Amino acid sequence: MEKPTCFSNFLENSKPYFAMISLQFGYAGMNIITKVSLNRGMSHYVLVVYRHAFATAVIAPFAFFFERKKQPKITFPVFMQIFILALLGPVIDQNFYYAGLKFTSPTFSCAMSNMLPAMTFVMAVICRMEKLDMKTVRCQAKVAGTVVTVAGAMLMTLYKGPIVQMLWSKYIHPKSSYVTDTTGTGDKHWFLGSVLLTIATLAWASLFILQNKALKTYKDHQLSLTSLVCFIGTLQAIAVTFVMEHKPSVWKIGFDMNLLAAAYAGIVTSSISYYVQGLVMKKRGPVFATAFSPLMMIIVAIMGSFILAEKIFLGRYVLGAVLIVAGLYSVLWGKHKEGLENRDDEIPEAIKGCHVNGTAVVSVMDGNDVEANQVKNAEANKLSSVAICMPLSELPVVKAGK
Repeated sequence: MEKPTCFSNFLENSKPYFAMISLQFGYAGMNIITKVSLNRGMSHYVLVVYRHAFATAVIAPFAFFFERKKQPKITFPVFMQIFILALLGPVIDQNFYYAGLKFTSPTFSCAMSNMLPAMTFVMAVICRMEKLDMKTVRCQAKVAGTVVTVAGAMLMTLYKGPIVQMLWSKYIHPKSSYVTDTTGTGDKHWFLGSVLLTIATLAWASLFILQNKALKTYKDHQLSLTSLVCFIGTLQAIAVTFVMEHKPSVWKIGFDMNLLAAAYAGIVTSSISYYVQGLVMKKRGPVFATAFSPLMMIIVAIMGSFILAEKIFLGRYVLGAVLIVAGLYSVLWGKHKEGLENRDDEIPEAIKGCHVNGTAVVSVMDGNDVEANQVKNAEANKLSSVAICMPLSELPVVKAGK
């Protein structure tokens, strides 16, 4: 009788690990499939539209059946909150992320997405939502992690270094339309791609800072909020596409890689991940979920070398990525320590799985962290986290965001 009990306990305790590892494979697949679609000529503006159309179609029915009672009234201030969330997430974040992905590579984009927690911390300080107390170890860890993360991003952008040969590189011959250009003529666009990815991450960090009021209004209707953000984001993305793309042919989509990219991103990374991350968050907390994000980068690097013949450079990928991951864990450790110190006042947190910027990176918003306004009431402690994975993503966090 003891063996079955031990085995069942092992399975129960392992579920969060299996869930997060599976999500990282899901995010990695999104980055690879999207890159192939972009290489084959699909407009990233159109991809954003179709992605969120799929996400809305999947999430809206669940919101209707499970949250149709006592829906919050959509007043003008509430509508503007949703409008801005949709603008920051589905429109700005994902369009810039996809554009950056097109100019760089999936591995590089995933690595840059790990800057999100540090960038959110910086924005919270600028907005005076986070107080710097350099006498505390947790604050020192956040600041040091932010500096190391920025250094890693700069190293990845400015220094390429020698090629790191994979054991299987000589035996892989992908289709030419799949291949990612990481050398030669692609170098002139690499810096531009880095800037676009940074802007995408900045937009997603801004979403975290501004989402607190919307979460209060929709605390018991998070699926509804996610559906509204995706729907409004789809309409906004359509308007942007009409302005940026003037050929009707860009809207054509068949049963090909373009359809797979849009459906996969909308259904898997913007819908399924929302539910799975919510379950993991409730059981193990946001730091646990975020700690798995570097795994996606490793998976993407291996898959990219097989499918896209992506070349791994020592400076651009290995050294820069190591610095970014080290900075990420330093920031997360600071957040974790702060959460322990303020456990009595702790409230649910919003996370993003990415990324968009895809991405697929998870960003943490501590309820006690000044990055989100504190809500000190009994019901707040019972709220569940809202996670929208967007490209990056992606659902837009409401969390969206990714």
